[in-house]
Amino acid sequence: MYNNESAGPEFDEFLDLLGERVRLKGWEKYRAQLDTKTDSTGTHSLYTRYQDYEVMFHVSTMLPYTANNTQQLLRKRHIGNDIITIVFQEPGALPFTPKAIRSHFQHVFIIVQVHEPCTENTHYRVAVTRSKDIPLFGPLFPKGARFPRSPAFRDFLLAKAINAENAAEKSEKFRSMATRTRQEYLKDLAENYVTTTPIDSSTKFPLLSLGGKRKEKLKGAKGAELHSAGALVWAVTVVQGGENNGLGLSCLLGVSAESVVLIERFTRTVIFNCSCRDVIGWKAVTEPGAPGGPSLDIFYERGEAVTVTTSESQVEDIKEVVQRLELVTRGCEAREVIPLRDGVGQPGFLMSEEGFVTELQRFGYAESGGLQLGARVVRLCGQVLVHLSLEERSRLLRAAQKIHITVIPPDENGKPRRSFSELYQKAIQDAESKSGEGRSGEAWVLDDDEEVEVDGGGGEKEEKKEIENKTSDSETLKQELLGEQMEFPEPMETDLLLSPPSLPLLRATSLQDSMKSQSPEVTPVSLTRSYSLEGHAPYQDIIEGYAVLSVLLVCF
Repeated sequence: MYNNESAGPEFDEFLDLLGERVRLKGWEKYRAQLDTKTDSTGTHSLYTRYQDYEVMFHVSTMLPYTANNTQQLLRKRHIGNDIITIVFQEPGALPFTPKAIRSHFQHVFIIVQVHEPCTENTHYRVAVTRSKDIPLFGPLFPKGARFPRSPAFRDFLLAKAINAENAAEKSEKFRSMATRTRQEYLKDLAENYVTTTPIDSSTKFPLLSLGGKRKEKLKGAKGAELHSAGALVWAVTVVQGGENNGLGLSCLLGVSAESVVLIERFTRTVIFNCSCRDVIGWKAVTEPGAPGGPSLDIFYERGEAVTVTTSESQVEDIKEVVQRLELVTRGCEAREVIPLRDGVGQPGFLMSEEGFVTELQRFGYAESGGLQLGARVVRLCGQVLVHLSLEERSRLLRAAQKIHITVIPPDENGKPRRSFSELYQKAIQDAESKSGEGRSGEAWVLDDDEEVEVDGGGGEKEEKKEIENKTSDSETLKQELLGEQMEFPEPMETDLLLSPPSLPLLRATSLQDSMKSQSPEVTPVSLTRSYSLEGHAPYQDIIEGYAVLSVLLVCF
C-alpha cells in the first residue's frame, strides 16, 4: 500500500468527496506535522473542516515516494504514527486484515470499499476494526449497509474517524503514554527551570519572590458543590411504606435547587418527586450501629414522609444530603420527643387536626422534653400522623405504653412550618369562601394575624361551616386528651367548594400506597410543578438518543 505511486480515478473520486487539495508551501492553517516551507513532505495534501474540527489527511499517494525502498519511511513515519487509518479498496481488491500492519499507534482501521465507481450509482460499504482496549464509539451503522456518494456519507465518515480518535485517548495504552509524557515534562521543568537563588523584591521586583516562603495552593471552598443550582445525586435505598413496608428499592436521590427526585436505578422510572418549597423537615440517623443503618426521613407537604437508607460505609452521603436540604429548602431538623404522662395519665399537650401543638402544659414533661408551641407533629408512635384518623390518634395517645412523637420545630418567628402547597391550598379555600364578593377566581395567602371579612351571601355560610367543623374536631381531640369519654361522630363530608377536583396533585408519584387522607390535597401545577422525567421517551429511546448526543458533543 505504501508503494502506490499514483492514485486511480476511483481513489481521486473518494478524495474529492472527503476534502479539498491544498498547497502545503505557505499553508497557515492546521498542518498535521507536514512541512509547509520546503515541500519535504510533498507539495499537496488533503484538508477539510468538520464542524469545529480542522482535519488534515496524510494521503499515501501525496507523500514523497522513494524508489527501490520497500519501507517507504517518508510515508510510514506519518501514516504509521497515526491512530486512525482509512483504507480505501477498489473493486476486486483482496480482503484487508490489520495483521498485515505492525504498528504501536494504529489502533483503528476504517475500511471503505467502492462499488460502481465514477458513475451515478457510486456507493460504498464500510467496515471498522479496533483494538480490544478501545471503547465503542459512534455513529453506529448496520452491518452490510450501503452508502451512496453524498455529503451525508462524508459527514458520517468524518464523525466516525474523529470519534475513534477521541475514544482511543481513553484506552489504557494511550492514557499511560500521556501520563508518562506529562511526567517527563514536569521532571524537565523541575530539573532545568527552577532556581533557588533568592531575588531581592524590595525595589525592582516587588511581586516576585521565588526564593521566599512558598504560598499555599488555592483550594476551593469545602462543600462548594452543595450550592450548585443543578441536581446533586446520591445512590440510596428507598424503604417503601404501606403494604410493602420494609421493602428496599435501589434508587438515585437527586436534589436540585427546585426539586427532590427519586429515580429507580434499573428501570430509570421516576417514583417520587416534589418541590423543594414543600419540604418541611428531615430526620437523619448517622450513629454507628443504628438499627437499619444510616437513614434519612424527608418530610414534605402536610407531614408525609419518604425514607432512604445507605450502607454503613456511605454514612457521609446522609450528611451531605442534609447539608444540601438546609441550603435549598426552608425545612429544619426534626426532633424526637418522648413526653411522660402526668399524674392523671395525660401527655401534657394538645394538637390541632393538622398536627400543630396548640396548648402546652407549663413546666410539664412535654415542655421539658423539648416540645414547643407551634411545633408540628409528623409522627405519632412511629406512624405518619396525616395517615391516622382522629380516632386512631386519640387511641394511641390514650393507650400507648410510651408516647413517642417526631416533631418539626416552628420557624424563627415561632410560626408553624407549612409547605408551599398548604399555603396555596389555604389561599384557594379563602378565595372560595369569599365567592360572595365575586372574587372566587383569585387566590392569596394571609398571615395568621390577618382577619378575613365576609359580607353576607353564601360565602359567610361556608366560612361559618368550616369554622364549626374545625372547632368540633379540635374540641373532640382536646376532650379526649383530657381524659373525657366521647363518642366519635361519623367522618364529615368535605364541602366541594373547599376542594376543587380539577387541580392535580404536585407529586408525579408517591411512595405511600393505600393510605387514608383526612383533608383534600390541592396543589396547582402552575405554581408548584416539579421537574419530572415522566412523560418522556422510554429508557431504550433515551439510551439511543444519548448515543447520538455523545457524537454531537464530541464533534462540536
